[in-house]
Amino acid sequence: MARWSILALPWLIAGCVSPVEYGDIPHSDYVASDRCNPTATAQEDSSDKPFFFVTSRLPDCLTKNISLLNHRGNKVRYGRFAGPHEVTDKSGETEQTIPLSLTDSQQWWTNLADKMRAADGRVLVYVHGFRETFYTSSRDTAQIARLANFTGPVIEYSWPSQGALLKYPADETNMYWDERNFRKFLMQLAQLDSTKEIVLVSHSLGARLVLPSVEFVDRNVANSDSSVISNIILVSPDVDTQDFERDATEEILSSRRVRNDRRITVYASLNDRALSISDGIHGYPRLGRPRCFDPFEAAKLKAKNLPERCYAAQPKYAEEIDKLALTIVDTTAISRGRSGHSNYLVSAPACQDFAAVVNGERHPEGREATHLPHVFVLPPIPKGEKPDHLAICRRTE
Repeated sequence: MARWSILALPWLIAGCVSPVEYGDIPHSDYVASDRCNPTATAQEDSSDKPFFFVTSRLPDCLTKNISLLNHRGNKVRYGRFAGPHEVTDKSGETEQTIPLSLTDSQQWWTNLADKMRAADGRVLVYVHGFRETFYTSSRDTAQIARLANFTGPVIEYSWPSQGALLKYPADETNMYWDERNFRKFLMQLAQLDSTKEIVLVSHSLGARLVLPSVEFVDRNVANSDSSVISNIILVSPDVDTQDFERDATEEILSSRRVRNDRRITVYASLNDRALSISDGIHGYPRLGRPRCFDPFEAAKLKAKNLPERCYAAQPKYAEEIDKLALTIVDTTAISRGRSGHSNYLVSAPACQDFAAVVNGERHPEGREATHLPHVFVLPPIPKGEKPDHLAICRRTE
């Protein structure tokens, strides 16, 4: 795995010195059309677009169908979309497309509130990670909604990831640039009268956008309890483990929040090759990849005949209030795919566990306990069993 990281390092360095190109069209031209700036009196029918989105991406309103580019936009925009699909034109060419429409922000919030009231105030927010386009992140959003059979509104928050392997530094930059936008959105969502429970899911680099934003909302919501952000799920989080341990317990997983039913579930894998590279770049272990930084701790585990895996610690007060503030699910044994970075969408046991957690289950079936009370593993698939990963994880509509 270390060798894999070394081989990839020149590519990542090349990405560091490869600038984001502006393009051949002035960005102001893309958004000049009224289609990019809808008013409350000029709304498209969005009944065929079940999912909500919020984005800081630059829209392209010059073409017949509006699309969202990988550049930063001039403001946060709101809209609706349907699941991505393929369209074949007259020449036989197949194109991947995603039906979407932009919406006036006030109308968008009104429509969202109505949907939440019809679903007991539950809402799911998905924040994607590194190397995603609006198409790929929308595909994952739709899959999450189907997989969990989530009955409330589902919102995709799409920040301007470049969607390219060699643009990791640019993605980090854009993610930090967008933190102000995301935290304002999250605060407004938490303060809606119709909001009773926010299920907040992030993947990879998205966790670094989510965690400080939740902390910001916790500090600044004046008239309501931001513990409505109750079910936080970090999938393969590209976050410094020690940073998480220090900061999360101070506010996000404070005793008061946990008593009000807030919890964090982390999905981690030692076979996560993407986080292995991030680990090498940043020098310290990632929350989503339980490498032991301390060799003496690893030696102690080995002496006890335990796997040499080191996880973020549970907040000390959690035992006192008899609630798991932090749960870590180790998916190393059932990791799939070339990168092992998206087990929650490609490996049947991980998909089933993830869907249960989205729906509020604290102890889904199939987990095995470890020597740490807050850490569980998903065991290897028994020999002879061949689950249909595709059917279980994608759940056709």
